[in-house]
Amino acid sequence: MKTRKLLLFTIAIFFFSFAMQAQRGARIGYIDMEYILESVPEYLEASTQLAGKVQRWKQDVDKKQKEIDLMSLNLSNERVLLTKELIDEREEEIKIKEDEMLQYQQDRFGPNGDLMIQRRQLVQPIQDQVFNIVQEIAEAKKYDFIFDKSADIVMLFAAKRNDISDLVLRSINRASKRKEATSKKEKKEITQRDGLDLEQDKAVTAKEEAIEAKKDEREKMMEARQKTRDSIRAIKKAEFDARREKLLEERQKRKDSILEARANNTAPPVGDGDGDGN
Repeated sequence: MKTRKLLLFTIAIFFFSFAMQAQRGARIGYIDMEYILESVPEYLEASTQLAGKVQRWKQDVDKKQKEIDLMSLNLSNERVLLTKELIDEREEEIKIKEDEMLQYQQDRFGPNGDLMIQRRQLVQPIQDQVFNIVQEIAEAKKYDFIFDKSADIVMLFAAKRNDISDLVLRSINRASKRKEATSKKEKKEITQRDGLDLEQDKAVTAKEEAIEAKKDEREKMMEARQKTRDSIRAIKKAEFDARREKLLEERQKRKDSILEARANNTAPPVGDGDGDGN
């Protein structure tokens, strides 16, 4: 009870301080952590891999449950044929299997199971990165408060102009591109982009995306043309091979005909065998 009162008192003090700051013209911003996480490619890829693991774990649980159900069904059908000792033994085996399954569920899906641990490992690096970026933005732009919209704090209204989620995402993307940059030119371009504000950066990004789209369209067009040329070339080659094969067959037929005629001309005349030719 005392703990609850202390918590309520702390919350009241916080909101009172917040209200006082607001009256003095405090600058307030917020982020949407869920939106940020869902916009980070590395997080999405890792989430997909984790979802695959969860699916396999669920399949393992289902398999274990089906095995237990089958053992229970067999025992039920055979109970009248078994002695008490055998029944007790079979029931003990089923109990062991059930305990193993429950332990497996706890190890995978419990509060300290693999799922919770791997989720924390997945989210923690990005959360730390977001926290550091929020600190930098708050100091650079003189924010007094920055909240997380997706957290438990109730926000009855939040003006979009106070949302700095895109600023945070921009910083995360910049950090990722810096790691991937291999040439001085790429690093210089990234540094130049750091000097732009959010709207300017969005405009440059849109321009880059339009250029990339045209490039993709041009590549697809060139690929289609190449496929057409390859198709025509393949048809011409097939026609050439067919004509060549036909010419070779006709040549072979003429050769066989000449050889056959020569063989007929050089064959000895058929006589009566007495040497006089009559």
